[in-house]
Amino acid sequence: MEKIASSLKYKICVSGAAESAHCSENAFALAEEVGREIVRQNAVLVTGATSGIPYWAAKGAKEEGGISVGISPAASEVAHIKTYKLPTDYFDLIMYTGFDYSGRNLLLVRSTDAVITICGRMGTLNEFTIAFEDHKPQGVLVGSGGTADSIKEIIEKMHRGNGKIVYESDPKKLVAEVIKIVEKEKEAKDHLRRGGNGESH
Repeated sequence: MEKIASSLKYKICVSGAAESAHCSENAFALAEEVGREIVRQNAVLVTGATSGIPYWAAKGAKEEGGISVGISPAASEVAHIKTYKLPTDYFDLIMYTGFDYSGRNLLLVRSTDAVITICGRMGTLNEFTIAFEDHKPQGVLVGSGGTADSIKEIIEKMHRGNGKIVYESDPKKLVAEVIKIVEKEKEAKDHLRRGGNGESH
């Protein structure tokens, strides 16, 4: 059993804007590189199965030969394509929730080990706050525009602590630092399960 558990890959969510007019000029290229880095660092990409930033992250992950999972707000493939007008390429599988965007956001965040924010608008902020309230490791790609470049100020004004957040402008370093936090938390939980005191060193 231990052998099977140790072979599981971490699931990293990329959250970001479906429309990029307010993002930095290179936001899509950065998202694609984050997708590639998630695969290079032996993790699985999970997104909201939408256009824009998540789409480019999925493109990067698939072109790097990795696994890309989409979690759709639609109830079926037909609704995903015709009603929501969302893409289906660059995914190994898409899960259709039927919960619209707000419900999808909750499932998306809770089904992953960490969330990385790139650019973003209100929906991205919603995903960020869900992850924050759930004490989930998070990464913010600084310099990508939108929500990502406002998060530090929002956190300071809310007086709720700093969260488990990494701020970084380099995709490779960002993914590596986020995975480090995930691994550290997993080690602490494993230690606790084995009857230890749960302290991390």
